[in-house]
Amino acid sequence: MSYRNCWNLYKRTTSKKMSSFWELLCHDLGRIACANVLSDLYAMGVTECDNMLMLLGVSNKMTDRERDKVIPLIIQGFKDAAEEAGTSVTGGQTVLNPWIVLGGVATTVCQPNEFIMPDNAVPGDVLVLTKPLGTQVAVAVHQWLDIPEKWNKIKLVVTQEDVELAYQEAMMNMARLNRTAAGLMHTFNAHAATDITGFGILGHAQNLAKQQRNEVSFVIHNLPVLAKMAAVSKACGNMFGLMHGTCPETSGGLLICLPREQAARFCAEIKSPKYGEGHQAWIIGIVEKGNRTARIIDKPRIIEVAPQVATQNVNPTPGATS
Repeated sequence: MSYRNCWNLYKRTTSKKMSSFWELLCHDLGRIACANVLSDLYAMGVTECDNMLMLLGVSNKMTDRERDKVIPLIIQGFKDAAEEAGTSVTGGQTVLNPWIVLGGVATTVCQPNEFIMPDNAVPGDVLVLTKPLGTQVAVAVHQWLDIPEKWNKIKLVVTQEDVELAYQEAMMNMARLNRTAAGLMHTFNAHAATDITGFGILGHAQNLAKQQRNEVSFVIHNLPVLAKMAAVSKACGNMFGLMHGTCPETSGGLLICLPREQAARFCAEIKSPKYGEGHQAWIIGIVEKGNRTARIIDKPRIIEVAPQVATQNVNPTPGATS
């Protein structure tokens, strides 16, 4: 996971602003990276992590002052997310690199009944997604606020406030653990799952379909997207691939194959206050007989996901769990 934009933003940030916004941003980057690593366990229904390692590339283009300020914040964000997950970072590796790179390893030892193999989808299942799409679009257009020639392409379909809210919502979602969804996979008898990251919703759906023991295919009818980001993507000629399902995500949600009769209950349960603030999940498609492929229908329904961040504090305080 590369964070060269972290460095670029630092160069544009004054020391006065850095005391608030910048510290929160760096902390969030650490949380997002940790959440992304843990999702490989969560996608198999594993809710407990025994140990984490952190892999850190420190930019050799940073000054000593920049490095001393930025890197501890990123590390703390990673550690805080690990603590929230009930685990700890016990080691890792640090190297010099042209840009900041952050990743890790999450390991656990568990019994066969504590994980769900991602290969048992059956015809009649439905596909459930636990985080909205469009994080890359939101992050990109947030940068465009400072680039007039790019902002001019989209300013007729989105306001600056829309962009700020979408960006904050994206950060909140990327930093959120998929742990609750992993636990509910057992409760509601999930048959298979994967996490959505760099290959986009369609790429990961295709990879999951190929792993199935039964002859099935996945058909996606609905795309939950961060508010206004579908319009932005369309205004840009779909350069992000969002409507085609090829837009990369970072620390995205879980795509879960659930029995039809259980899916609505899953979506209701994950919103319950018993899991903190509660978050949405969406039924986005079906599993049918087929040849282990996945596709998005020609005109999928776009579900505009309104921002939750307008009424809450998005970024946790550095050094504290959320």
